[in-house]
Amino acid sequence: MESKITFNYNLDVKPNYSYIFEFENEFQHNKHRQWMTENWTVAFYYVGIYMAFIFGGQYYMQNRPRFELRRTLMVWNSALAAFSVMGACRTLPEFLHVLRNYGLYHSICVPSFIEVDRVAGFWTYMFVLSKLPELGDTVFIVLRKKPLIFLHWYHHITVLLYTWYSFTEYTSSARWFVVMNYCVHSVMYSYYALVSMGKYPPRSLAMLITVLQLTQMIVGCAINMWAANYIATAPPHSCHISNINLKLSTAMYFSYFVLFAQFFYKAYLSPKTNKKAKVEPTPEVSRVEKMQYDAYPRQRNGVVAH
Repeated sequence: MESKITFNYNLDVKPNYSYIFEFENEFQHNKHRQWMTENWTVAFYYVGIYMAFIFGGQYYMQNRPRFELRRTLMVWNSALAAFSVMGACRTLPEFLHVLRNYGLYHSICVPSFIEVDRVAGFWTYMFVLSKLPELGDTVFIVLRKKPLIFLHWYHHITVLLYTWYSFTEYTSSARWFVVMNYCVHSVMYSYYALVSMGKYPPRSLAMLITVLQLTQMIVGCAINMWAANYIATAPPHSCHISNINLKLSTAMYFSYFVLFAQFFYKAYLSPKTNKKAKVEPTPEVSRVEKMQYDAYPRQRNGVVAH
């Protein structure tokens, strides 16, 4: 394995971006890494506030009418969709460029997407920071009194803590994780935006989103396996991934896969015996309300798709 790995790279050859924004060109990774190193543990305080809101909010809303928040939710989903599309468009070129010109080893073990490429570096940093406002997804669930399952808040918490910690180490395999997540979120939040506007795509699209998420978890586990092999066979410290980070990432992706697979089975494959009798609206329900009610199972994917 060692003999097949080349360590000399001409990192001056970068993706051919058609345009580079000034805020991207001014990105200084060292300054932001220092800030994140000094402040990443603050994420635990955000997690504490988040959990307090979940249980406190659910208790507060228990005997109160739910909020509609339709327009706010439409703006929220549309903004996250636009952000995800932009992030995917700005990080994918670097990812493909590295795979095409430098190979798999470089894509997993060399953090040039932060240290060399300012465009990908900026959007990687934005990706990390975005995990904090994405906690707002749960705010809508609680205030609208929608079912909040374990996978939703577990996923939010672990992703926030892991990404903030990983940026302090410039974890090189994050190149894969960032690009995959941006791409999946582009589809997912676009779907949610349509639903919040009253446009209901076919059920197959909701299923596709969950399949994409499962695929993301499988690829994430595979990348960690490759990384473990490189760490074991390549020269010491040549693969920029710490052992603790590798273990955390593997445990996280595997747990996601199990939980998403369980969700996929319950949502799309489990027998629907007597389910219709339990969820069928009464005859007095208006046509508009029935449409919203019937659409909910398709929206339910949004509860866990992050």
